[in-house]
Amino acid sequence: MYFAHEVLDHGFIRVIDYMGDDGAITQAARVSYGKGTRSVQNDAGLIRYLMRHQHTTPFEMCEVKFHVKLPIFVARQWIRHRTANVNEYSARYSILDREFYVPAPEQLAAQSRSNNQGRGTPLQGEEAARVLEILKTDSARAYDHYEEMLDDRGGKTGLSRELARMNLPASVYTQWYWKTDLHNLLHFVHLRGDSHAQYEIRAFADVMGKILADWVPITYAAFEDYRKHAVLLSGPALDCIRRMLAGEVVTQDESGMSKREWREFQAILKA
Repeated sequence: MYFAHEVLDHGFIRVIDYMGDDGAITQAARVSYGKGTRSVQNDAGLIRYLMRHQHTTPFEMCEVKFHVKLPIFVARQWIRHRTANVNEYSARYSILDREFYVPAPEQLAAQSRSNNQGRGTPLQGEEAARVLEILKTDSARAYDHYEEMLDDRGGKTGLSRELARMNLPASVYTQWYWKTDLHNLLHFVHLRGDSHAQYEIRAFADVMGKILADWVPITYAAFEDYRKHAVLLSGPALDCIRRMLAGEVVTQDESGMSKREWREFQAILKA
């Protein structure tokens, strides 16, 4: 509780409050006859059964509230998870700090040629330095103008905070309280902790995973086995595996899958 886990260059995430643990999940699942004298081994087996068969309601009995400091462009991705209670720092009432996210040089990359929303080849040398300088210069200039517009000293009439904030870039840091239940938190960590997720939000999801491992270790171990390190196979993909196990050579034309599905299937088999 309250320990600030550092994320990115100025961000953090910390637990403000929580309710429940692994025992609360099994107790909810056994509500008809109470917790009784069940052992830890039985609790682990039950939690793994619930996770394996996607019986999600007992996991909703646990809740956690985070205090998060994050860049606004990450917050705009994050808020798409409409399964939490959120209260964000208001730049209408308060003045934002001069803090901007500037990527580490190794995180600067060109647009991916195969993924319209991803990164490709890392930028090198002078090109990386040029981009970093642009990011730093533009952020500093925007904040200078922000302060200038707010300035009401010397008889000047400063612009209202709700309007002055318009010029600030999406890299400026904001803060919020974010409260959700364990089921939806696991879903968040699964999606945003995936290797295909944007690095900046993945950094927060990775820290959340470590917090989960401390808070609900049995549940998190089951999550890793049945969600994080598991794969979902379509009906045609499962049929192909059965045919392959029977000794049949299956090609994409005979698989019932599109070319993209076949490539993804082949990647799973080679992983």
